[in-house]
Amino acid sequence: MSAFLLAVTAVSTVRANCAALQDTPQVPTDPALCKRLDPVVRKPADLPLNEYEKAINQYFGHFCHRNTKAGWVRDKYVRDTGPYVASLINGAWVGADRGTHAPVLIWYSPEFYQWLKKARLEDESKRPAVEPSPPDGSMIVKEMYPAPAALCAKNDPLMLKPTNGAAFMVRSAKSSHDGWYWGWYGWSDDPTANIDWPPRKTNGLPYQGFGQYCLNCHASAKHHSTFSSLTNIEGEPGRPIAFLSQDFALNLDSDPHHKAMTDIAPAVDEPKPAPAMLNPDVAALFNYVISASKADRAADALKMPSASYDVVWVKEHVKTTSKSQFLTSDQCVGCHDAGGTGLQYDMTKPAPLDPDLNPDGTKMINMSPYGTWRNSPMGLAGRDPIFFSQLASETQTFHPEKAAEVQSVCLGCHGIQGQRQFQLDALAKGEKSCPDFERSTVDAVPYPPDNPSAPHADFGALARDGISCSACHHAVFKDADVIKAKLDPSSRCVVARQDLLNPKKLAEGFARTFTGSYFVGPADKLKGPFVKPQTTPMHNALGIQPEHDDTFLKSDVCGSCHTVHLPIFDEGTPLGYTFEQTTYPEWAFSDYRTGVTANKTLPGGPGPKAESCQGCHMQSHDAAGNPLVSKIASIQEHSNFPEVDNGLGAAAIDVERRKNFALHTLVGLNVFLIEMAKQFPDFLGIAVEDPMLVKKGIADIETTYAKMLDNAQNLSASIAVIGVSREGDRLRAKVRIDSKVGHKFPSGVGFRRAFIEFRALDADQQPLWTSGGTNKAGVIVDGDGQPLPGELWWKPDCSARIAPLERRHEPHFQIITAQSEAQIYQELVSAPAPSGPKNCGHGAEPAGALTTSFLSICGHVKDNRILPSGYLPFAERLKIANALGSKGEALAHDTSPVGVGDDPDYKTGGGDTVTYEIDLKSLPRAVADVEATLYYQSIPPFYLQDRFCTAKGTDRDRLVHLTSELKLDDTQAAHWKLKMVSSGLVPVPR
Repeated sequence: MSAFLLAVTAVSTVRANCAALQDTPQVPTDPALCKRLDPVVRKPADLPLNEYEKAINQYFGHFCHRNTKAGWVRDKYVRDTGPYVASLINGAWVGADRGTHAPVLIWYSPEFYQWLKKARLEDESKRPAVEPSPPDGSMIVKEMYPAPAALCAKNDPLMLKPTNGAAFMVRSAKSSHDGWYWGWYGWSDDPTANIDWPPRKTNGLPYQGFGQYCLNCHASAKHHSTFSSLTNIEGEPGRPIAFLSQDFALNLDSDPHHKAMTDIAPAVDEPKPAPAMLNPDVAALFNYVISASKADRAADALKMPSASYDVVWVKEHVKTTSKSQFLTSDQCVGCHDAGGTGLQYDMTKPAPLDPDLNPDGTKMINMSPYGTWRNSPMGLAGRDPIFFSQLASETQTFHPEKAAEVQSVCLGCHGIQGQRQFQLDALAKGEKSCPDFERSTVDAVPYPPDNPSAPHADFGALARDGISCSACHHAVFKDADVIKAKLDPSSRCVVARQDLLNPKKLAEGFARTFTGSYFVGPADKLKGPFVKPQTTPMHNALGIQPEHDDTFLKSDVCGSCHTVHLPIFDEGTPLGYTFEQTTYPEWAFSDYRTGVTANKTLPGGPGPKAESCQGCHMQSHDAAGNPLVSKIASIQEHSNFPEVDNGLGAAAIDVERRKNFALHTLVGLNVFLIEMAKQFPDFLGIAVEDPMLVKKGIADIETTYAKMLDNAQNLSASIAVIGVSREGDRLRAKVRIDSKVGHKFPSGVGFRRAFIEFRALDADQQPLWTSGGTNKAGVIVDGDGQPLPGELWWKPDCSARIAPLERRHEPHFQIITAQSEAQIYQELVSAPAPSGPKNCGHGAEPAGALTTSFLSICGHVKDNRILPSGYLPFAERLKIANALGSKGEALAHDTSPVGVGDDPDYKTGGGDTVTYEIDLKSLPRAVADVEATLYYQSIPPFYLQDRFCTAKGTDRDRLVHLTSELKLDDTQAAHWKLKMVSSGLVPVPR
């Protein structure tokens, strides 16, 4: 037989095979069991999910839904849900399924079938004027099979076992806005394969529940989130929609996208080094606390609750109210993550070839709002191990007298959705005061249902979800919106937070919203920057109406949270207030200011380099300056998806491509947090693979990490040696740093720091003299390898502080002459004096010990962080601060540099110049070159040591575990310092 005939025969044989075909009928195997389970599975809201899933698992496992004697009906045959297209690739035909699902055969419960016969007659003119709601308990079971449908369409459906599982819907109208329980079931020999509780190792989205991502497509149905039609059902007139099916070209190895989304990679850590293998400097620095922590508890006890628990949906069916003011991001993921439909890949771009991440060039970069946000520090805020260890120090050591209040204040940012909804619900129950939201609630989980935290599970889920979608997109800042919100009784706790953190004697207007104390609009409206948003899909899915608000193009949205105003406590006694973080005002005082807020023009107008916060941190242009263009949602549209029954038309659902599509990357330089998330996803309870794009995309956290490195290397600062000269036996070199950012560098929390490493090298590039060198734990050391004063605050066993009242820290330098001196750009603050008068404020002389407590900032000891370009003098800052609503001089003062002497670089900002002078006679060999490098540390050694010595318990021990076993040697953050930019080797004149 010729090769040609053999090929034809092979294709014909493959076409004849249906992998789903079984030897015996797949029908109910235990009628008594099915009869007992049937009323149970019809009421998904009556049982906790863990118990309901066990019932549904048995129900489908015994094919109880195929009970034709009880009135269940099915489709006429296995049918395609879209075209099957053949392409000739490298001399072979390759087929690809372009359906909305794998081929389906749908079963309908008796009551749903009867509903169809009344509500969806084939003759549309005879249908009711208003479609009635499907009856509660009715079910739709969408069995899925290999593509194309022609493989199995001619077989008796009762002889088929769904190879790709089944998507199913159970009507429970009052349980959610859309009124359905959604799920996926896969036939498997593993009895736990379809069970979500306890969560699977993937930490991914649950297989079942209310408010599932299925709505990204089903919200495009005309009514009741279902496309069901009588024409598909056996025995009814008409025929199903037919699609192109080039089924001569089979590619049976390709899984449908829907199946890939239920089979994501587990978040299991690679083996980490044992303590004896640790970086010796890290081991020496933290050995005491590492040993104590690991003796106290097993590593598994340190894990955060799985993100699989983080599901909070709209529970009101008719109108979304303040009971659902805040939702978890899984309610947005189906539409606002790339790849949710499996057909269209808007919000993506091809990933470059990479030997590790994309060796064959087939993967995409996820540019969607969800994909870029999820693994950013904003998305991880509710699981940030650094924050929770800080919170433990605040409540256990620094301010135990105010523990409950401090937790509620801090979680009002890092766990904002949980804290806000917790207080909203308390008001709705009639409580007179606003209860504190405590750390323990963040760990609340729903299962098992009798666990003590179960009643607070929604609040825990919302808090762990971080600074999430509904936290920002409900925010209102325009005066008219604020007035309405303030008058709403549900805003009483926001007003109380403003009174606590930004009292009227100190603040008005926008300044009242500092420390994340902003108002939110109605629960059934969300705001965004684009005009004329498509409203129907979101309203159908969540009962929420998207609206245009140009405030989202202004920096107010960022400034409310990124200006942190806090009380100063001393043993429970309030001593005043301080600005703990001032990133937004720093920008407002710089060349980058836009000079406008949501409501007014600020004194002085825009700066010469005007750019909003979003312009830098939410990139909307490519590297060449061209605007990014994309749709902002992935849904089942009318115009570019396969035809469906009972779907909405293009005018209601088709999504417009938008210019200036903005990435929600929202990152700075905190690579240490991202490395923890990359290396220990199971400890943070997060997934390693995007839930929608799955293996088709580069892992979202890799994109986050790459953006941070881009920020560090290209967008934050430059460094250069601008002059090298000899004067006898002395070498002089000037190093210049120019800032590229619109706020201080570093900015944000005060413990972040940057420093210069300056080296003089011999002809073999061996260092002869170094200022700003470190050991492998990131501790800045002198020429003998000894830590500089102030690098460590505690004795190795945490028994006592090292000279706490002495000012042992590196000052700001204009000239450096010794290896024991280093230029460190940082903010250092002191606590109140241990005895005597407690004078606090910018003008007060610091009298207490250096502190990392956010609520103990009594005095400023040092702030030589590099100022942004065009930093305004005090008088001009004061005008803008007052226009923002900050009364008096506090904000203008607290944004001033401290301890910089007469350095001219701190008059108008933009950079810093440091001169290095080296005594050449002290060196063993001649200097050939010099080099200057800028490094950054988001969690420097003194800060980590203070966490480990001032906190205890799970949150401290989790951070101990992560930092002690973090692998950094092969990263840009090797030796616990992020390398940003370098001058390169600069020759020294002979």
